[in-house]
Amino acid sequence: MEQPPDNNSADFMYSLPSKNTDLEHVWEFAGQHLDSGNFTNAMVHFYRGEVTRSNVWRQRLDATTNWAVITTGAALTFVFSDAGHTASILLIDSFFVLLFLFIEARRYRYYELWTNRVRLMEKNFFVGLLSPPFMPHAEWADKITESLNNPRFPIGLMEALGRRYRRNYAPIFLILAGSWIGKTYMHPDSIVTLEEFVARSAMGPISGWIVLAMGFLFNGALIALGLFTAGLRETQGEILSDTTSRWSSILHKFRRLTWDTFETDLPRLARFDTRKQLAYIISDKIEEVSKLLMQELGRGVTLINAKGMYTGKEHGVLMCALESRQKALLRRMVSQADPHAFVIITPVEDVRGGGFRPLET
Repeated sequence: MEQPPDNNSADFMYSLPSKNTDLEHVWEFAGQHLDSGNFTNAMVHFYRGEVTRSNVWRQRLDATTNWAVITTGAALTFVFSDAGHTASILLIDSFFVLLFLFIEARRYRYYELWTNRVRLMEKNFFVGLLSPPFMPHAEWADKITESLNNPRFPIGLMEALGRRYRRNYAPIFLILAGSWIGKTYMHPDSIVTLEEFVARSAMGPISGWIVLAMGFLFNGALIALGLFTAGLRETQGEILSDTTSRWSSILHKFRRLTWDTFETDLPRLARFDTRKQLAYIISDKIEEVSKLLMQELGRGVTLINAKGMYTGKEHGVLMCALESRQKALLRRMVSQADPHAFVIITPVEDVRGGGFRPLET
């Protein structure tokens, strides 16, 4: 009679095979038999390699931050060392720090790639070694395999920029802005009127008002970047602090305000959201709704016949794939055709064919 697999073996941990599975031939490659010890040994070395990669890119992140701190310190030392030194050096240094932020965001995306693999192994392999019985996610090995065959960044550039800005660069930009204001106000002597401050803010042929407007726009854009990307959680490679949760709460309140005022999601627009959406519309006015969607939205619509189990009434369900930017327009058109319609809109991972990406790409 066949014996059940040992719960502590790697063969059992990798998957939960049926009773008829031949565990003696699960791990075979190029004619070589791989037992549970071979698999565990390979996973341990793979894990160590990915941890090493994560550490290397973590150090590269620290190097970029050090560049920003050093250049800021050098600029502050030069500007405040003499009353005759211009405050424009601080504005130039702000653009250097912005360049370092972009470099660090790019490095952070690589760091997240390696760290994401590490977390997959920790959650789905090593946890089982420590706390049997092992119940891994059904697709954990497929996710690692896909990452090895087709490496892709698990985090978007906007999320990387926002996260690095909130964690490291926000205080640096705040110090630069405050130092520029202080230098302009104090040297060569204290300012009495606003007109004098504006005149002293000028940079060559550029008037003081233009310099001040550019400064407000520059720092305002950075603050908006940090605020609007606080709710992005595309990867779980790093621990997200309570500060991120507070930012997310502020973002949620701001999003509710923009919905009520502008009927659109300004934070989502600011993040250049390109995700595809799938809409389900339950309505008793199928013809009117579908005609509006096809003519005004320019998207195909599929009818699904359905029955409400509570009322026992037959309904039509329209299914429509669309861009994120078209959500507000879809809601307005459905409301126009049938104010009593029920609409469900959910993001989808991939949409191919029929006005979207070709199937063969």
